[in-house]
Amino acid sequence: MSTQAETKQSGGLPPFLKSSLQQIFVFLALVLIYIVFMVVAPNFASLGVAMDIVQQSAYIGVMALGATFIIATGGIDLSVGTGLSFVAVMAGVFLAGDWWNLPLGAGLLLTLLVGALVGLVNGLNISFLGLPPFIATLAMMMAARGLALVVSDKQTISIKNPQYIWLFNGEIIPGIKNAIVWFILLAIIASVMLNKTLLGRYAIAIGSNEEATRLSGVNVKFWKTLIYVTAGVFMALGAILYSARFGFVQPAEGVGFELYVIAAVVIGGTSLAGGRANIIGTVVGALIMETLRKGLQMMGVAQEWQLVATGVVLLLAVFIDNVRRARAAAV
Repeated sequence: MSTQAETKQSGGLPPFLKSSLQQIFVFLALVLIYIVFMVVAPNFASLGVAMDIVQQSAYIGVMALGATFIIATGGIDLSVGTGLSFVAVMAGVFLAGDWWNLPLGAGLLLTLLVGALVGLVNGLNISFLGLPPFIATLAMMMAARGLALVVSDKQTISIKNPQYIWLFNGEIIPGIKNAIVWFILLAIIASVMLNKTLLGRYAIAIGSNEEATRLSGVNVKFWKTLIYVTAGVFMALGAILYSARFGFVQPAEGVGFELYVIAAVVIGGTSLAGGRANIIGTVVGALIMETLRKGLQMMGVAQEWQLVATGVVLLLAVFIDNVRRARAAAV
């Protein structure tokens, strides 16, 4: 009976088949965009450009993996961009020779803890204080940006730790940057977490019907807080990949990255209304966003118009999500 009900709600298709079709559609969109830029943008078809797109997608994509869990609950995280700046600055403080110069393991652990702490504050404000996710994470967005500027004294921090740079920007596989390997591994981990653990199941359940989930005996406040902590850890991992690639940290970086993160998640098929999430779609969504940015850049399109294009793509993704939800409600 439950399977029949789910099939009816999904428009006559089994849920797993509908999810697969959405993934195929998003992937085909990526292929189409790539082919268009191969035709109109000089040198876009080179292997170097393709590898650069995947590598550049890594830090946005990793943060989007964590944001997928948040958006699956029907929440939002506007602090992920400036949170990256703050966490990257702290990574510089922990590992840079001019600062604490800690051993690599200790520095990485502290960096991840800073990201978890950012997520914990967001989760507590939302779950226990009852603040709307938009307001709570907007406040954190401003606080994180301020803290990044204060801690760094508005100065660029160089991270000259060779182990750090190699681990996240070297090549353990010749021709493939370690950042790409990390992106793939973390996507696999996130997919397992979403589909095989209580964290992922409760994220979907909370997004589908938070009150029913609470009445069924689930400690919604605890799990929602843990979801934001998890997203904070993924944000920290994104900050690590970002800072290792460039070898330095600028405290003003990260502003606006939340747009790319949210766009990647929504384009990938995760519903802003909650209750549906797709890790593979998020990965492809991140690749789509970076392919658009890189293609427009190689065509000589000004950065401000690149932002316009990004906004249009995000609006289109939200519109498609609304149409999907309206059709599901009508069935």
